[in-house]
Amino acid sequence: MSDSAARIRKFTRIIVVYPIGLIVIAMVVNLILGIEPLTVALPSVGVMAALVVASALLLLNHTWLMTATELTRLHHGIYASPEEYAEANARKEDVPALGWSALERHHNAHRNATENTVYFGGLALLMALASPSTLAAQIWIIGFAIGRLGYTYSALRGKAGLRGIFMSVSLAALYGMAGYLLLALMW
Repeated sequence: MSDSAARIRKFTRIIVVYPIGLIVIAMVVNLILGIEPLTVALPSVGVMAALVVASALLLLNHTWLMTATELTRLHHGIYASPEEYAEANARKEDVPALGWSALERHHNAHRNATENTVYFGGLALLMALASPSTLAAQIWIIGFAIGRLGYTYSALRGKAGLRGIFMSVSLAALYGMAGYLLLALMW
């Protein structure tokens, strides 16, 4: 087996096992924190506070990504539309490869944030209405937002290892909310 094939096999195993490990960790944390039987009600003040804090942090994250993306466009002479290129008397072909690479990094970070935040919104809403343990809700909801901020920092700075850690924090929070809701439903 070539080194390349062995590397692919190794990382395939890691990629397959990784989410399972995060799910197990999230479920253990839920069991330690305690599961309340699922009862639909308006959120407690503690859960609402977690939603407010997380929303503010996620808005900060969006603002950071938006601003960084626009600054990258500005510094590299990249425009968002053909009309903007025409107005600036500029051409896409004149943008250096480094500019396109930097913009791609920002777009990837923004897409990743959007993808994950969609799932977060649904799970956080369900979690808030399910009368959860306040501590569990706070850990998972705020933990997600902190994970997203860390991911953005790492992605924009090109710190792959740190980016992976913060992605794991965000995913563990998503799995934690989903797992909590499933356990509460069966409790």
